Amino acid sequence: MQRKKIMPKFIILFLLAAIVVLASCQKGRAQNAQSNQGQNLVIWTYDSFTSDWGPGPDVSRIFEEKTGIKITWVSHGDAGSVVSRLLMEGEKAKADIILGLDQNLADRVTESNLLEPYKPAGAENILPELILDSDFRLIPMDYSFFAIVYDSEVVTNPPASLNDLTNPRFAKSLILIDPRTSSPGLGFFGWVKEVYKNDWQDYWRRFQPSILTITEGWSSAYGLFTRGEAPMVLSYTTSPGYHLEYEETERYKAAIFSDGHSMQIEAAALLKNADNKKNAKIFLDFVISPDFQNIIPLTNWMFPVIDIPLPESFRITPKSDKPIMNGPVTEAELNEWAALMIR
Repeated sequence: MQRKKIMPKFIILFLLAAIVVLASCQKGRAQNAQSNQGQNLVIWTYDSFTSDWGPGPDVSRIFEEKTGIKITWVSHGDAGSVVSRLLMEGEKAKADIILGLDQNLADRVTESNLLEPYKPAGAENILPELILDSDFRLIPMDYSFFAIVYDSEVVTNPPASLNDLTNPRFAKSLILIDPRTSSPGLGFFGWVKEVYKNDWQDYWRRFQPSILTITEGWSSAYGLFTRGEAPMVLSYTTSPGYHLEYEETERYKAAIFSDGHSMQIEAAALLKNADNKKNAKIFLDFVISPDFQNIIPLTNWMFPVIDIPLPESFRITPKSDKPIMNGPVTEAELNEWAALMIR
């Protein structure tokens, strides 16, 4: 018969102590992981916001310095793509905040029941005309006016109205943006609809010869414009300030129209199913603060939503004295537009 070995007592005590230490380390690592996870914040936005020249890098740096909270940015192309992705994923969307949707996309999102109202600290400082939602499901973060930006070295007599854009002298002169995939494109579509009402289809028929091409998003459209593919592009009244600030030129200008300009108000929103809701609310407070708002003019090239001094280059970024707030646009109308324009 094999003799049974007895383990010495000191070895047993040593092993028990090791087990306790190991369990403590594992618990500590788990707590640290949970703590680090609590410091995360996931924000969905559009590509240009997170680009090297956009607001994203400065927003991340300053916000983390002030709060210790790290932002994970997830870009989904244009704002329209962000909204489409949110509506497709619904309550399973892995985001805490969506940032950059505008009033032209607002109805699609607010009707989805995916947003949670939150009135941020400092909300009383938001310019009253920019409030999109009295429940603050949408929190304004910046604004500007859509405009036709033109190269003044090529276009010496710019259009002064939407109707002027249909003049044969502007044939194949304009780069436009698709309203089905882009918030600026949708804003322009709504602008035309507000001015021409039930005759908007006729306007597009007359306007079509002036269009060189239609891109999916603003970045590609403006890139073609600055490369000289066409002398005019759909953009913002704030765009010329960029060229003055970084290129020291006033060559590019915004045409101011007698029939007014459609306004774009961009907003941030808290998702009802956010995993990091506490941190998300801290960020939304930050959005309304001067720290965030001072980043916007020279990176996102939009106007701040609170009253703060503007950079000197904004002296050539006009505000329309006839702001237009577009009404809703239906999917049926966009399909009708596509049938007219995409052939």
